[in-house]
Amino acid sequence: IRSAYNVGNIIRAAEAARLESISLCGMTPSPPNPKVLKTALGAAEYVPYVSNINTLEAVRELKKQGVTVWGVETTSKSKPLWKTQIPRPLALVFGNELVGVDAEVLQECDDLVCIPTLGVKNSLNVATCASVLIWEALRQWDEADEED
Repeated sequence: IRSAYNVGNIIRAAEAARLESISLCGMTPSPPNPKVLKTALGAAEYVPYVSNINTLEAVRELKKQGVTVWGVETTSKSKPLWKTQIPRPLALVFGNELVGVDAEVLQECDDLVCIPTLGVKNSLNVATCASVLIWEALRQWDEADEED
């Protein structure tokens, strides 16, 4: 992710949803970047994160730990979010605002998911997309917990 403001927004959502951690890969801005901190509104101190790691290596390590990894990208192989059962534990891979998730990383993911769009544009802002996916996971997990 290139925009520090998007990163701050994602950190804020991660804190609100009590996510376990986030990985800020490659050139993604991270705290203490002032733009990240400004948008995160203090949430950065409550969300564990690692930064400057290689995305492909991060995906492989998560899978070794038994975490399901989904790439979030609009491709011919992506499943619409509304038609998925979201597994636990889950890691989501979001890509660069301009070019998306690297093809090699997508191949390493366990599955691909997208948020269908109905307008002329074929995508949402990455921070908006992250929030939609996070809260859909929380909704599904809450329903599953109620059934148990």
